[in-house]
Amino acid sequence: MITDLQTLKKIVRQGEGLQLEFKLKTSHPEKIVREVLAFANTEGGTLMIGISDDKQIIGAKFPDEDEYILEKAIKEYCSPAIEYEIERIAIAEDSEREVLVFHIPKSKHLPHKIVKGDDIDKIYIRVADRSIQASKEMKSILKESRKDKDFRFNYGKKEQILMKYLADNESITVEKFAEIANIAEKTASRTLILLCLAHVIKIQPQEEEDKFMRMEEVEIKI
Repeated sequence: MITDLQTLKKIVRQGEGLQLEFKLKTSHPEKIVREVLAFANTEGGTLMIGISDDKQIIGAKFPDEDEYILEKAIKEYCSPAIEYEIERIAIAEDSEREVLVFHIPKSKHLPHKIVKGDDIDKIYIRVADRSIQASKEMKSILKESRKDKDFRFNYGKKEQILMKYLADNESITVEKFAEIANIAEKTASRTLILLCLAHVIKIQPQEEEDKFMRMEEVEIKI
């Protein structure tokens, strides 16, 4: 928890990142829930309402109303239900403005998805300082990873081709793997998913096309 304005200022100075997002107001709660959902699906994070993109601590003018609006949106738009805690930090003794701080832990009930509005059935994840839609591979990894089991695979020809390629290259995509192994993209996709679940490789989510890397090459936690 943050507890005081001084600590809040220190955190805000760090700027947005993998686990921190700023919003000035709750004008579009259906879009803000993407950030909440992405934090829950990735490494958890903190959403602050009342902070501008340039790190100005403005505070919510009507904090009670903003809290109600966003809590209602999280309940209506996200499934399964997302756990979180709310903290309110006054920006000055002579002001009614407050910063609303939503603490969202990494979820054990993956994946969470949008169940209402234009984004229905979409799953969001956090990459650097952005929340992006999860690819079908990332969705499968999230769904399968919640199962308490060991994932096994056969180390055959296509897996040998993959690991040889990754020994000489930083990453590979589903399309490239299908090409070099001369297999269908569906097979390439499933193979990469299984290897991720078996902790042989890791996925690096991207907005355009995900990359897959050897474990030691991946920096972003998923």
